[in-house]
Amino acid sequence: MSPDDITGGRGRRHYTRGVGRWEPGAGDRLREAALTLYLERGFEQTMVADIADRAGVTARTFFRYFADKREVLFDRSAELERSALAALEAAPATASTLEAVAAALSAAADLIGQDRELARKRQAVIMSTADLRERELIKLADLSAALAEGLRRRGVPAAEAALATEAGSAVYRVAFQRWVDTEDGTLDLHEAIRQSFAQLHTLTTPH
Repeated sequence: MSPDDITGGRGRRHYTRGVGRWEPGAGDRLREAALTLYLERGFEQTMVADIADRAGVTARTFFRYFADKREVLFDRSAELERSALAALEAAPATASTLEAVAAALSAAADLIGQDRELARKRQAVIMSTADLRERELIKLADLSAALAEGLRRRGVPAAEAALATEAGSAVYRVAFQRWVDTEDGTLDLHEAIRQSFAQLHTLTTPH
Protein backbone atom coordinates (compact mmCIF):
# COMPACT_ATOMS: atom_id res chain seq x y z
CA MET A 1 0.00 0.00 0.00
CA SER A 2 1.43 3.38 -0.97
CA PRO A 3 1.27 6.46 1.28
CA ASP A 4 -1.49 7.82 -0.97
CA ASP A 5 -3.64 4.81 -0.14
CA ILE A 6 -3.56 5.52 3.59
CA THR A 7 -6.61 7.75 3.58
CA GLY A 8 -9.98 7.95 5.18
CA GLY A 9 -13.29 9.68 4.55
CA ARG A 10 -14.17 13.30 4.90
CA GLY A 11 -12.74 14.92 8.00
CA ARG A 12 -10.08 12.23 8.55
CA ARG A 13 -6.35 12.69 8.38
CA HIS A 14 -4.47 11.93 5.20
CA TYR A 15 -0.96 10.73 4.56
CA THR A 16 0.35 12.44 1.43
CA ARG A 17 2.95 11.34 -1.06
CA GLY A 18 6.47 12.20 0.00
CA VAL A 19 5.44 13.55 3.39
CA GLY A 20 6.40 11.38 6.33
CA ARG A 21 3.71 12.58 8.73
CA TRP A 22 -0.02 12.65 9.15
CA GLU A 23 -1.51 15.78 7.66
CA PRO A 24 -4.89 17.01 8.98
CA GLY A 25 -7.37 19.33 7.29
CA ALA A 26 -6.88 18.27 3.66
CA GLY A 27 -10.62 18.51 2.93
CA ASP A 28 -10.87 22.08 4.20
CA ARG A 29 -7.74 23.10 2.31
CA LEU A 30 -9.10 21.58 -0.89
CA ARG A 31 -12.37 23.44 -0.46
CA GLU A 32 -10.62 26.74 0.21
CA ALA A 33 -8.19 26.23 -2.67
CA ALA A 34 -11.01 25.38 -5.07
CA LEU A 35 -13.07 28.45 -4.20
CA THR A 36 -10.04 30.70 -4.53
CA LEU A 37 -9.10 29.26 -7.92
CA TYR A 38 -12.67 29.33 -9.24
CA LEU A 39 -12.82 33.04 -8.45
CA GLU A 40 -9.34 33.74 -9.82
CA ARG A 41 -9.49 31.71 -13.03
CA GLY A 42 -13.11 30.69 -13.50
CA PHE A 43 -14.73 27.34 -12.79
CA GLU A 44 -14.28 25.88 -16.28
CA GLN A 45 -10.62 26.92 -16.43
CA THR A 46 -9.72 25.29 -13.11
CA MET A 47 -8.65 21.64 -13.17
CA VAL A 48 -8.63 19.15 -10.31
CA ALA A 49 -4.83 19.03 -10.53
CA ASP A 50 -4.74 22.81 -9.98
CA ILE A 51 -6.87 22.51 -6.85
CA ALA A 52 -4.81 19.65 -5.45
CA ASP A 53 -1.57 21.49 -6.14
CA ARG A 54 -2.81 24.66 -4.44
CA ALA A 55 -3.93 22.63 -1.41
CA GLY A 56 -0.64 20.74 -1.24
CA VAL A 57 -2.08 17.27 -1.82
CA THR A 58 -2.28 14.82 -4.71
CA ALA A 59 -5.13 14.50 -7.20
CA ARG A 60 -5.82 11.04 -5.76
CA THR A 61 -6.41 12.65 -2.38
CA PHE A 62 -8.83 15.11 -3.98
CA PHE A 63 -10.96 12.27 -5.31
CA ARG A 64 -11.15 10.66 -1.89
CA TYR A 65 -12.95 13.78 -0.68
CA PHE A 66 -14.92 14.85 -3.74
CA ALA A 67 -16.39 13.01 -6.73
CA ASP A 68 -15.55 15.86 -9.09
CA LYS A 69 -14.72 19.55 -9.00
CA ARG A 70 -18.40 20.53 -8.83
CA GLU A 71 -18.91 18.59 -5.62
CA VAL A 72 -16.51 20.90 -3.80
CA LEU A 73 -19.43 23.33 -3.89
CA PHE A 74 -22.17 20.82 -3.06
CA ASP A 75 -20.57 18.15 -0.88
CA ARG A 76 -22.58 19.07 2.22
CA SER A 77 -25.97 18.81 0.52
CA ALA A 78 -26.73 15.33 1.88
CA GLU A 79 -25.74 16.36 5.41
CA LEU A 80 -27.88 19.48 5.13
CA GLU A 81 -30.86 17.40 3.99
CA ARG A 82 -30.43 14.97 6.91
CA SER A 83 -30.26 17.84 9.42
CA ALA A 84 -33.30 19.56 7.97
CA LEU A 85 -35.32 16.33 7.96
CA ALA A 86 -34.35 15.55 11.55
CA ALA A 87 -35.52 19.00 12.66
CA LEU A 88 -38.77 18.65 10.75
CA GLU A 89 -39.45 15.25 12.33
CA ALA A 90 -38.63 16.65 15.77
CA ALA A 91 -41.06 19.57 15.41
CA PRO A 92 -43.91 19.41 17.96
CA ALA A 93 -47.09 17.70 16.84
CA THR A 94 -48.86 21.00 17.53
CA ALA A 95 -46.64 22.87 15.04
CA SER A 96 -48.30 24.08 11.86
CA THR A 97 -47.05 22.81 8.53
CA LEU A 98 -45.12 26.01 7.84
CA GLU A 99 -43.72 26.04 11.39
CA ALA A 100 -42.32 22.56 10.80
CA VAL A 101 -40.77 23.71 7.52
CA ALA A 102 -39.32 26.76 9.29
CA ALA A 103 -37.71 24.46 11.88
CA ALA A 104 -36.15 22.44 9.06
CA LEU A 105 -34.73 25.54 7.39
CA SER A 106 -33.38 26.80 10.71
CA ALA A 107 -31.47 23.52 11.05
CA ALA A 108 -30.09 24.05 7.56
CA ALA A 109 -28.93 27.50 8.64
CA ASP A 110 -27.17 25.93 11.64
CA LEU A 111 -25.18 23.71 9.29
CA ILE A 112 -24.31 26.54 6.91
CA GLY A 113 -23.02 28.56 9.83
CA GLN A 114 -22.32 32.26 9.87
CA ASP A 115 -19.36 32.49 7.48
CA ARG A 116 -20.97 35.05 5.21
CA GLU A 117 -17.82 35.62 3.16
CA LEU A 118 -17.45 31.93 2.37
CA ALA A 119 -21.13 31.75 1.40
CA ARG A 120 -20.75 34.86 -0.76
CA LYS A 121 -17.77 33.37 -2.60
CA ARG A 122 -19.59 30.10 -3.19
CA GLN A 123 -22.63 31.96 -4.46
CA ALA A 124 -20.50 34.03 -6.84
CA VAL A 125 -18.94 30.90 -8.33
CA ILE A 126 -22.29 29.18 -8.75
CA MET A 127 -23.93 32.19 -10.39
CA SER A 128 -21.05 32.48 -12.86
CA THR A 129 -21.72 29.12 -14.53
CA ALA A 130 -24.99 27.79 -15.98
CA ASP A 131 -24.16 24.18 -15.08
CA LEU A 132 -23.60 25.13 -11.45
CA ARG A 133 -26.79 27.19 -11.30
CA GLU A 134 -28.72 24.20 -12.61
CA ARG A 135 -27.09 21.90 -10.07
CA GLU A 136 -27.96 24.30 -7.25
CA LEU A 137 -31.61 24.30 -8.33
CA ILE A 138 -31.60 20.49 -8.48
CA LYS A 139 -30.18 20.27 -4.95
CA LEU A 140 -32.86 22.67 -3.68
CA ALA A 141 -35.56 20.66 -5.46
CA ASP A 142 -34.22 17.47 -3.85
CA LEU A 143 -34.40 19.13 -0.44
CA SER A 144 -37.97 20.29 -1.08
CA ALA A 145 -39.00 16.79 -2.15
CA ALA A 146 -37.42 15.25 0.96
CA LEU A 147 -39.16 17.74 3.24
CA ALA A 148 -42.49 17.16 1.49
CA GLU A 149 -42.11 13.44 2.13
CA GLY A 150 -41.30 14.19 5.75
CA LEU A 151 -44.45 16.27 6.05
CA ARG A 152 -46.54 13.48 4.55
CA ARG A 153 -45.16 11.15 7.21
CA ARG A 154 -46.49 13.66 9.75
CA GLY A 155 -49.94 13.24 8.24
CA VAL A 156 -49.95 16.37 6.09
CA PRO A 157 -51.92 15.92 2.85
CA ALA A 158 -49.69 15.64 -0.22
CA ALA A 159 -50.89 18.85 -1.88
CA GLU A 160 -50.41 20.87 1.31
CA ALA A 161 -46.98 19.34 1.88
CA ALA A 162 -45.87 20.22 -1.65
CA LEU A 163 -47.15 23.79 -1.35
CA ALA A 164 -45.52 24.31 2.05
CA THR A 165 -42.12 23.04 0.96
CA GLU A 166 -42.16 25.07 -2.25
CA ALA A 167 -43.05 28.15 -0.21
CA GLY A 168 -40.28 27.28 2.22
CA SER A 169 -37.80 26.90 -0.62
CA ALA A 170 -38.72 30.36 -1.90
CA VAL A 171 -38.37 31.81 1.59
CA TYR A 172 -34.97 30.19 1.98
CA ARG A 173 -33.67 31.53 -1.35
CA VAL A 174 -34.82 35.07 -0.54
CA ALA A 175 -33.45 34.91 3.00
CA PHE A 176 -30.11 33.49 1.90
CA GLN A 177 -29.67 36.21 -0.72
CA ARG A 178 -30.53 38.92 1.81
CA TRP A 179 -28.01 37.44 4.21
CA VAL A 180 -25.10 37.27 1.76
CA ASP A 181 -25.91 40.77 0.46
CA THR A 182 -25.83 42.33 3.94
CA GLU A 183 -22.56 44.23 4.17
CA ASP A 184 -22.61 45.38 7.80
CA GLY A 185 -23.05 41.92 9.31
CA THR A 186 -26.10 42.93 11.36
CA LEU A 187 -28.38 40.26 9.85
CA ASP A 188 -27.69 36.59 10.49
CA LEU A 189 -29.15 33.79 8.41
CA HIS A 190 -31.60 32.62 11.09
CA GLU A 191 -33.03 36.11 11.41
CA ALA A 192 -33.24 36.49 7.64
CA ILE A 193 -35.26 33.26 7.46
CA ARG A 194 -37.53 34.37 10.32
CA GLN A 195 -38.16 37.76 8.69
CA SER A 196 -38.88 36.17 5.32
CA PHE A 197 -41.42 33.79 6.83
CA ALA A 198 -43.04 36.77 8.59
CA GLN A 199 -43.26 38.58 5.26
CA LEU A 200 -44.84 35.51 3.66
CA HIS A 201 -47.40 35.43 6.47
CA THR A 202 -48.17 39.12 5.89
CA LEU A 203 -48.66 38.53 2.18
CA THR A 204 -51.12 35.69 2.78
CA THR A 205 -53.08 37.33 5.61
CA PRO A 206 -56.25 39.20 4.57
CA HIS A 207 -56.16 42.89 5.41
